[in-house]
Amino acid sequence: MPVPRSLKAITIGCSIALLAGCETAPPPPAPVLRPVGFTPLGLNAPYLSSDLIGGRKSRVAKMKAAKAKALTVAAAPEYMAELNRELRVQTAGIGLDVLQVGNAIITRIPAALTFESGSSSVKPEFVATLLEIAREVKSRKQTYVDVFGHTDLTGTDVVNQALSDKRAAAVAGYLATHGVAKARIASKGLGETAPLYNPEAGEAQMAANRRVEIRLLPYTG
Repeated sequence: MPVPRSLKAITIGCSIALLAGCETAPPPPAPVLRPVGFTPLGLNAPYLSSDLIGGRKSRVAKMKAAKAKALTVAAAPEYMAELNRELRVQTAGIGLDVLQVGNAIITRIPAALTFESGSSSVKPEFVATLLEIAREVKSRKQTYVDVFGHTDLTGTDVVNQALSDKRAAAVAGYLATHGVAKARIASKGLGETAPLYNPEAGEAQMAANRRVEIRLLPYTG
């Protein structure tokens, strides 16, 4: 049975439209792969639950001098819970971990997004990650911001300590230049004293040890 001319035209038109749609549809985003061996380890490490970098008394004084409004003790848990949820949404798919440790939120950033081995220069790939974190953290003004720098286990203690100090300071400086008040921020290098893996079995575990962590704690005055 012959196909009517009008039906042929409709069929051809639909086929062209479908092809055009296929040609203009954007490709799906490439998945972000978490570095091998990068897992939420070391949550019981003493430094994660330690006092504020520089001491609470000094940090409180800086916040008061900056006229920061303190949270009430009763309001702090929900405030931090909201921040935790927001950070997880904003950083989803980037390839880092947002971890809850007591009343603190730890953002743990792997070496693949931070620094080359032996370097304290922020990699271009790291800038986008830090920018997302800075956007979220700067709006949550009632928190302290502690930045910890780490190295892998290669090199001497002295070199690694200096390198981790520089890495932590570089991240703290980036946050400060992107809207996070300096009164809220402190940084500290821990060298090779707090590895996730010890001993290190290959480059993947070395890279996991070579990390930066941003710890957020509630400012309750």
